[in-house]
Amino acid sequence: MSSITDAALACAEGWIGTPYRHQASLRGVGCDCLGLVRGVWRELYGDEPEVPPPYAPDWAERSGEDRLMAAAERNFLSVMHLGSAVPGDLVLFRFRPQFSAKHAGILGAGGRFIHAYEQAGVVRSPLAPAWARRIAGIYRFPER
Repeated sequence: MSSITDAALACAEGWIGTPYRHQASLRGVGCDCLGLVRGVWRELYGDEPEVPPPYAPDWAERSGEDRLMAAAERNFLSVMHLGSAVPGDLVLFRFRPQFSAKHAGILGAGGRFIHAYEQAGVVRSPLAPAWARRIAGIYRFPER
């Protein structure tokens, strides 16, 4: 791993236990999956490169735009496939092939990833086949 992936993973692990709050991004207070990524970015670099507009829980289904993937392409380095990914990389998920990427997490060690979801807050989950087959993109935080 590089220093940036080590740092990103350490930051993400510090968010474990944060309650789920739609559109929030405050460690220990509340966040959604995007808020987790935004919070890790702020801990690594300071200011966010862009602030998302307000979004509804079903934004990906309604918009027809792949805004999460587009933002990742603008601000992160693309990792070609899961075999090249390392703990600390950003992973985006698409729940249905016809929809935009809608969920984000940070790869962890041992085949796990850290993410925020409504029923549990920020947790470490296995990257089980049900999750792995939904991967839409993998990205690395840029070096500082």
